[in-house]
Amino acid sequence: MDQEHIVDVVSRAAKNVFSTMLGLEIEVGGSFIESGSPPESQKVVALIGLAGQWIGTGVIGCTPEFACRIASLMLMAEYQAVNEDVLDAMAEMANMIFGSVKTELEEKLGALGLSIPTVIFGRNFATRSVGQQSWTVFPLKAGADEMELKFCLMPNRDFQMSPRALRAHPLVLDSVER
Repeated sequence: MDQEHIVDVVSRAAKNVFSTMLGLEIEVGGSFIESGSPPESQKVVALIGLAGQWIGTGVIGCTPEFACRIASLMLMAEYQAVNEDVLDAMAEMANMIFGSVKTELEEKLGALGLSIPTVIFGRNFATRSVGQQSWTVFPLKAGADEMELKFCLMPNRDFQMSPRALRAHPLVLDSVER
């Protein structure tokens, strides 16, 4: 998968969701590749998986204060501390951003499934996905608030289509009809 295309798709999805759902204009900083574990800090992290012929993970992470601001804007209520509503809002942000990414990538990669988001809040922890060696990191700024999106995607070497899916796949139909 072309790295430039991924950067473009994820950046547009994030800008669109923040603008549409929160009324916030964000700046997407220069993306970079991160290998290894990120530094530990107090944060709220939402993870969501993609699966199909390609597999990967999308992550959004920010300070508890920014998570509360996001929830306040999304739910039109005031949140001063991380609670269930704030965690749900972060899960929904991950769902919307990476759901949009999934939909656009399917045009080139074929059908992809999206897991339900998992949200983690705590201090001194690091996240990592087994088997995924590097992440494309997208630093985001909304005024003074900062957030990171991370995305990794790789071919699924174990992917096998079911016989029914094979029959419905356009490339298989083309070859059978000829």
